Amino acid sequence: MFSVGLWTQDEGLVSAIVRGAAGAPVAFCDHDPLDLLVIGPDLPQSSGGVGCPIVLLPGTAGPLARRLHSGCTVSYGPSPKDTLTFSSLEGRQICLAIQRELITLAGAVVDQQEVILSLPTGCSPQSFLATAGALLIIGIPPEELARRLDLV
Repeated sequence: MFSVGLWTQDEGLVSAIVRGAAGAPVAFCDHDPLDLLVIGPDLPQSSGGVGCPIVLLPGTAGPLARRLHSGCTVSYGPSPKDTLTFSSLEGRQICLAIQRELITLAGAVVDQQEVILSLPTGCSPQSFLATAGALLIIGIPPEELARRLDLV
């Protein structure tokens, strides 16, 4: 069982990740030790650093990333430098671009690729990227993302 922490004030993001990860071997908690820390696009402030093997955070969170002691930092956002970004966004259809290999909590490799998904009504693109990234790192295969994200 892997432990996942969620730093966000967006309850919609929290519930989307929890619903999408249903059945995966994870427990959501707010205490150390964590295997994965997901930081939402609202960038909640932390009073200190955290030691965690994998951190998923917005690409704009450079100063925060320097305070975290992680083995691997995965960024998401609109920049081509982010690990997870969009190669296109037309209406509600999104092409999620995985720019670099990702390692899941179980140690599997998710190759660089693009995945076509539907953006749920009312969901911000940044929160959608955070949700998709968290699910990929938890171990949900890219080909299953569309079905899992339809639950959002």
